[in-house]
Amino acid sequence: MTTVSDPPKASFQLSQLIYDTRYRSYTFQFIALMLLVALMAYLGANLVRNLAEQGQNIAFGFLAEPSGYDINQRPIEYDSQSSHMRASIVGVLNTLIVAFLGCITATLFGVTAGILRLSPNWLVRKLMAVYVEAFRNVPVLIWILIIFTIMTAVLPAPSAFRGDDPDSSMLFGSFAFTNRGVYTPAPVWGPGSVVVVLTFLASIFGVFYYRRYATKLLYDTGKLIPTGWPSLVILFVPTILIYFILGRPIGLDYPALAGFNFQGGIHIRGSLIALWFALAIYTGAFIAENVRAGIQAVSKGQTEAAASLGMRPRRIMNLVILPQALRVIIPPLISQYLNLTKNSSLAIAVGYMDVTGTLGGITLNQTGRAIECVLMLMLFYLTISLAISAVMNVYNNAIALKER
Repeated sequence: MTTVSDPPKASFQLSQLIYDTRYRSYTFQFIALMLLVALMAYLGANLVRNLAEQGQNIAFGFLAEPSGYDINQRPIEYDSQSSHMRASIVGVLNTLIVAFLGCITATLFGVTAGILRLSPNWLVRKLMAVYVEAFRNVPVLIWILIIFTIMTAVLPAPSAFRGDDPDSSMLFGSFAFTNRGVYTPAPVWGPGSVVVVLTFLASIFGVFYYRRYATKLLYDTGKLIPTGWPSLVILFVPTILIYFILGRPIGLDYPALAGFNFQGGIHIRGSLIALWFALAIYTGAFIAENVRAGIQAVSKGQTEAAASLGMRPRRIMNLVILPQALRVIIPPLISQYLNLTKNSSLAIAVGYMDVTGTLGGITLNQTGRAIECVLMLMLFYLTISLAISAVMNVYNNAIALKER
């Protein structure tokens, strides 16, 4: 009678780290990581040593000192006696504002132009081609300066809005477009306004959930339910009801001409508008080409098959073409968002104080702390870029082709 047993397992040997394919890749990655850490440690030690020889050191105490300069566009309270840290925060917020607005607007321009570039209408197709070629082949800095110059030269001065002047009419009686910027009503938050805002945010999520449910129902059962007017009802009706039930907790502060300028409301400076619009139309031209490439990557048989089932062109685009084209569009779209965010550092050309103009500009020059300011500036752009990439990659993975 014989017994069968497993052969004895071979003991681990150090040579397996090089010759065994199961461990070799990890070994080389670990060696590369150690070399990188050693290089960074050497550079850091060399920097500290050189600074010490010159009687300097890396310190961030200057951030608590008074800044001593004003910032024209400030989303939070700030004056010249505020600290350099607060000035940097104002610059960061200004950068995030223009980056967010620019990404949203550039996406709208790019998707619209990309789809219209494939329009059967010859005139529309050529006009979109002119837009793409004109804006993406001229440096964005030039477009920023052109738009800013047009705004300051064409739009009227605030004095033109006096009551006895024929050109004094404001748009809808609430908006004033001047060479100093745009004046809009500002919200006045009263008791209960937080509930209204939270209701509106919940309504936005409700719209996404409803449209997702409608799409899933269509794919699973073939039943088509309306999405247009129900989305508008979900978005606005709950918020309006809560607004009136709570006694109108949110009011409006309208801008009014007082002296030589407007008082009250929100003042959106021309520098912000010029930077925002220039970045949007410039980046939108690149996004348009990404959208066109993504749509053309989908087989024409998909369009023909959908049309043979009686689907309308708009639904073919929304339900058949774009869901497949997004897998091609999203990866380069991430790069365009990152480029727009980094291109916002050109804001100083029109006097818009972003983080490059505050922390990397005036604060650096006043304090002489170049290394600290540049390190913080690099850390901010690295953080925001990684955050954008992370969010977009989550969406990219959600729409990626699922293997069986």
